[in-house]
Amino acid sequence: MDLFEYQARDLFEAHGVPVLKGIVADTPEDVKAAAEQLGGVTVVKAQVKTGGRGKAGGVKVAKTADDAFEAAKSILGLDIKGHVVERVMVAEGADIKEEYYFSVLLDRANRNYLAMCSVEGGMEIEQLAVERPEALARVAVDPIVGIDEAKAREIAEAAGFSAELVEKVVPVFQKLYDVYVGEDATLVEVNPLVLTGEGNVIALDGKVTLDDNAEFRHEAHEALRVAAGGLDPLEEKAKENDLNYVKLDGQVGIIGNGAGLVMSTLDVVAGAGERHGGVKPANFLDIGGGASAEVMAAGLDVILGDEQVRSVFVNVFGGITACDAVANGIVGALKQLGDSASKPLVVRLDGNNVDEGRAILADFNHPLVTVVATMDEAADKAAELANA
Repeated sequence: MDLFEYQARDLFEAHGVPVLKGIVADTPEDVKAAAEQLGGVTVVKAQVKTGGRGKAGGVKVAKTADDAFEAAKSILGLDIKGHVVERVMVAEGADIKEEYYFSVLLDRANRNYLAMCSVEGGMEIEQLAVERPEALARVAVDPIVGIDEAKAREIAEAAGFSAELVEKVVPVFQKLYDVYVGEDATLVEVNPLVLTGEGNVIALDGKVTLDDNAEFRHEAHEALRVAAGGLDPLEEKAKENDLNYVKLDGQVGIIGNGAGLVMSTLDVVAGAGERHGGVKPANFLDIGGGASAEVMAAGLDVILGDEQVRSVFVNVFGGITACDAVANGIVGALKQLGDSASKPLVVRLDGNNVDEGRAILADFNHPLVTVVATMDEAADKAAELANA
């Protein structure tokens, strides 16, 4: 679960991370009242779960309460990368002297945590990582040890902080790690972490992703989810059917069995999409080892419910579940869905009993189903159909 910035700020404060005061508001009138309450210069910040808010006009400095009122009128209702702003946070202004970057995240590939840090914060970290990778320190963190004082110093020194600044940022790094482990997060990011003119280090922004698998340990997280507007309706439907689904911003729906295969499918569809009008994957959906008619129908129902989807790519490798069982699942799903299955399906089967599976789909002869032999060819066909 991704949190809004104001929710991340509240978690930071609860764990002792230095932050500025912030008040959430939904109307220009409430924003003006919040600015008057805070006093002095304030910053009106759009609360949406995407980056690039500043460039899109979603962050504005207000010198007076009237300025805050006008800023709110221009930000509320603004569309930022497909996210409509319905709420803003009015935050205290800061005398920013320097900006830094810090994050700790789950490094699945290496089975540990990873801290990333730079003395060049404020810009998009992806851009910094590409243009000046040497400016971004990457330090492995042992989950057993965590970020103690010694590890925090190692991170700060690797990032290039001066000896004086090391003493200031080390306790902040430790507290941010407290947020990470204390809330069962998979990501805690601060960009920027700032040094003020008064010499204080403050988390000026925050991004937190919580591990849904740990919800049973955190009753308070349900309130965060409700305040954040809950799950996307499609993600909620997938969750009800025990499907591993993540909505993306694309046009080609993806169904696969196995996380690795689905990730590879996203890559080949993205590559094929560059040849067909720039279409992209619309989702990650892993139906796991079983591909019964019920499971396939549930997956297709979720994907076909996405208005952005123009075609669906079903990519299955028959292992524990043979391809003929998968094919029967697809046939059963299409019969079960009936007229609601109205978008073209490209199916690639390979592995155990592949010939039998392809024969079942050929006999079914559904007008929306195209069976393609290879993964690359299937991705190309799905992208072509989505761009048609």
